[in-house]
Amino acid sequence: MDVDPKLLEILVCPVTKKTLVYDRERQELVSKQAGLAFPIRNGLPIMLPDEARQLSAAEMA
Repeated sequence: MDVDPKLLEILVCPVTKKTLVYDRERQELVSKQAGLAFPIRNGLPIMLPDEARQLSAAEMA
């Protein structure tokens, strides 16, 4: 399930307030600046830092 492109245009990282990158394969919104990947469940982004996955060093490069 894809996320609405208009929603992706307005969403920002709740930690850094910077734009996010949509990872379609992993169904995540990625903030390299914060080092976090926010999950997308049932088409809805979960924008809670406590629910985010920490990025590995390789993913942040």
